[in-house]
Amino acid sequence: MSEFDGLKALVTGGGSGIGLATATLLAARGARVACLDVNPPGDPFFGVKADVTDDFSVRTAVAAAAEQFGGLDIVINNAGIGAAGTIADNPDDEWLRVLDVNVVGMVRVARAALPYLRESAHAAIVNTCSIAATAGLPQRALYSATKGAVLSLTLAMAADHVHEGIRVNCVNPGTADTPWVGRLLDAAVDPDAERAALNARQPLGRLVSADEVAHAIAYLASPLASATTGTALAVDGGMQGLRLRPKE
Repeated sequence: MSEFDGLKALVTGGGSGIGLATATLLAARGARVACLDVNPPGDPFFGVKADVTDDFSVRTAVAAAAEQFGGLDIVINNAGIGAAGTIADNPDDEWLRVLDVNVVGMVRVARAALPYLRESAHAAIVNTCSIAATAGLPQRALYSATKGAVLSLTLAMAADHVHEGIRVNCVNPGTADTPWVGRLLDAAVDPDAERAALNARQPLGRLVSADEVAHAIAYLASPLASATTGTALAVDGGMQGLRLRPKE
């Protein structure tokens, strides 16, 4: 028996990276899992094509997942996109696009799922946030702004829905070894040097893995965390909390 036996979960951005790792872990632990993505995976998941910037698309996909499973217990709000640069580098339309995906996209998904979560005896939402919400990172102004909004949104949602029995938490990954980070490294002038720099800024000396983030998400989503709401769980190799002396 597993803590997820009989539970129904929906994972956005479930086609790759942290989303796919989370969907795979939840399914292995007994949950029935729907993956919402512009390119959704197939078996063992219920794949639903959806664009989180389109409210009709989101509502249709969430309703399809709930109908397939007979309800929903867990929502993993993971879909997101990145952006690089200072405030001088991204035009207004890019700001609006990334905010639409990373912040309003989470609102659309959670809003569509609320009626089903209210009927669940174990309702949980986990939002994928970032170390960028709590630490100043260079060349990440737009991305950091969206993740700061996700952190505040998580706390507000937790307060709004605690009396409905819906827990809301977020994970704050450090730099994770995902396809998006891989693309950033590929675009760097010296990819090896850039990877070394990203490894070095996390006290563990390496990037966080998608599986490590998935395990943190699974904990927050599970009945084992039934007393935890309004919490941001760092999975960042110590980046946020540790202040180490330079190696001699």
